Amino acid sequence: MATALQSGVFPAVSHAVNAASTVSDDGMQKILLGVSGGIAAYKTPELVRRLVERGACVQVVMTAAAAAFVTPLSLQSVSGRPVRTALLAPEAEAGMDHIALARWADQVVLAPATAHLIARLAHGLADDLLTTLVLATSAPVTIAPAMNQQMWQHPATMANIAMLTERGCRLLGPASGEQACGEQGPGRMLEPAAIAAALLAPPPAAAGALAGVPVLLTAGPTREAIDAVRYVGNRSSGKMGYALAAALAGAGARVTLVSGPAQLPCPTGVQRVVVESAAEMHDAVMARVADCALFIAAAAVADYRPAQSLPGKLKKHADTLTIQLVRNPDILAEVAARPDKPFTVGFAAETEGLEAAARDKLGRKGLDMIAANEVGAAAGGFEADDNALLVLWPGGRRTLPMMPKPALATALTQLIAERYAASASG
Repeated sequence: MATALQSGVFPAVSHAVNAASTVSDDGMQKILLGVSGGIAAYKTPELVRRLVERGACVQVVMTAAAAAFVTPLSLQSVSGRPVRTALLAPEAEAGMDHIALARWADQVVLAPATAHLIARLAHGLADDLLTTLVLATSAPVTIAPAMNQQMWQHPATMANIAMLTERGCRLLGPASGEQACGEQGPGRMLEPAAIAAALLAPPPAAAGALAGVPVLLTAGPTREAIDAVRYVGNRSSGKMGYALAAALAGAGARVTLVSGPAQLPCPTGVQRVVVESAAEMHDAVMARVADCALFIAAAAVADYRPAQSLPGKLKKHADTLTIQLVRNPDILAEVAARPDKPFTVGFAAETEGLEAAARDKLGRKGLDMIAANEVGAAAGGFEADDNALLVLWPGGRRTLPMMPKPALATALTQLIAERYAASASG
């Protein structure tokens, strides 16, 4: 039996999983998909199909509640493997099959992951097959949350997510938008194509490509106070910057993330410094830039701030209101102008003339690289889960097509690692 486990094949006694299977897992990426009881479970047959068409072998494990939304037979049909639902099924557990499943998986993905499942995992409960598998596996665990926006934003859920990400779980989503309950907000499960692409993306840069390199990265928006309750801001969600922080950490970098307000958990292995205004971000960056070898400015920093910010609430009196704005410090230009400047990567968000504007910014600010993206279009840009980038450097360019932001961050990390290595050797 030990030989069978080591080879990735289940023992013969575990016929509920192996003997009836029509899919061979030899040489394939083995993904254990855990499905919990949320309306987004209806998307899981599509997720399985997307994974299988990319060459993965998928074993589905469902909670009892999940079967109220999608049938085991549907998932068995697309995966080619019998679906597991019960922890103490005699025909499966004769060979401690839940342990065999846990050891079989190269990756575990929980999609949809409800608030209840997330809470059980955070507190180490093992009261069904799926939660037992997660405790028993040494494979990477990815969570794709799906729930009502108020449930997602509840402090208990945020605390549970923070606990799981600190333990090394990877988070995909959630997306924002219209929900089955009719409300709008964060909590939608990412689309199956995006989850599949993130799970089966190439590894984040060559192993050790940025090992030990100190990276300082900015992400998210800034808020410039008008009074005690209002501010000037922008539509940046921080998704791209946070995905990039995770990819850089995965490539071995020592990442410090200076983040404006963003409703996102800190990526595993990343040190986060939370700020609000452009002035606070400037101070946080300048206090740390001397210790970094690579600086990446992914934040959408406000160019202007109100000349005066009232300590109380501005009362409504006149029919019109004029607010004087003054320039904020240019963090990226200041870093790039340092005599001991790090390898400096900027971002550009444009609504038109993308390449011309990016080339101008690259030269005018003396950057080593710039990643430009179009905003305001039908796809990609601020708040979206997908994006595309045009990456420029002196004497070179590369286009990274539309893809989920985690996969895009991986591709950009690979390119940054290449250019950083070239600059160091030159």
